Amino acid sequence: MAAEFDPICVRDFEPYLKRGVSTFWSDYYSYGADEGQTNRDNVQAFLRYRFRPRYFRDVSTRVTRTNILGHDIEFPVGVSPTALHGVIHKDGEKATARAAASAGTVMILSMFANTLLEDVAASVPEKALLFMQLNFLKDRSITEHVVKRANASGRFKAIVVTIDQRFVSVSLAGATSSSDVKDVKELKLPNVFNLKRSRWYHNEMVSPAFTGNDVRWLQGVTSLPIILKGILTAESAKMAASLGVAGILVSNHGGRQLDGVAATIDSLSEVVEAVKGSNIEVYLDGGVRKGTDVLKALAMGARAVFIGRPALWGLAYNGEAGVRKVLDILKDEFSLAMGRTGCSSVAEITPDLVKASPLSNL
Repeated sequence: MAAEFDPICVRDFEPYLKRGVSTFWSDYYSYGADEGQTNRDNVQAFLRYRFRPRYFRDVSTRVTRTNILGHDIEFPVGVSPTALHGVIHKDGEKATARAAASAGTVMILSMFANTLLEDVAASVPEKALLFMQLNFLKDRSITEHVVKRANASGRFKAIVVTIDQRFVSVSLAGATSSSDVKDVKELKLPNVFNLKRSRWYHNEMVSPAFTGNDVRWLQGVTSLPIILKGILTAESAKMAASLGVAGILVSNHGGRQLDGVAATIDSLSEVVEAVKGSNIEVYLDGGVRKGTDVLKALAMGARAVFIGRPALWGLAYNGEAGVRKVLDILKDEFSLAMGRTGCSSVAEITPDLVKASPLSNL
């Protein structure tokens, strides 16, 4: 969609998605489960934390580079897995992947992408960092097939397993207009089905029986590092550690699953503390809209953060260039926040930089 004004912050991109797709699809992407408490709180919870800036430091040069699972990235913001980029832009996931690659960061590709994982990998340079997202489906053969294809491509450097989607809370069955019904019927999900299928998001697909045994099974199918996405508590984090996974993505599915769970930034410290002393890396997604949000999450123990909806807003704004602009804004804001709090490198971002605010009602 042609720009009416030049966005200067991440929130400025959101209207472009609302105007670029039908109301049905806009509602699908913005959906929050039940009353949307968790969806809203993911963003608002960052206001509960305040900075403790350090002065008398030279911050004329700031280095935002870091690494995840041993892979260098230019700044600690990646792209979370979200489905159906092709509904928003004709280039779909390839545009998003190219933007992440050009920005020097990582994209997690959803198994429910509109684009073949092999085609997404082929659309970016060899050095681009890609992870593959996975749901455990009732039909284990589909899950296994996706993993083996990711393995065979040689381009995906980790498997990210979504563990908090035992049931699907948002359905595409509610399409009513003829164009929306047509869109749903013609959805292509080539990483899951060989043919067009309209029942792809029904609860009959997703397995509610996921346990630690499934992680062990996956470890026998792939040698890639495994990240578990959807952990919010110390108990689950300790279980993940006992399974020998490489990373935890603190996430509540963007508030699209269980309404009433804690915001991810409120859950982060508990998870970080639970795996302290291990080699597990901890990441966060949900509610990240500003560079200061990134800085707060890193100070509280996240190795990196990921964005979901903001990347989709950028895609609606101007395809690959729009996603890249969202990432560039977050990088610039993050660098400026580092300087204003006295940090010249990511290594200097430590827990004493942030404190919880007594104004807990914010």
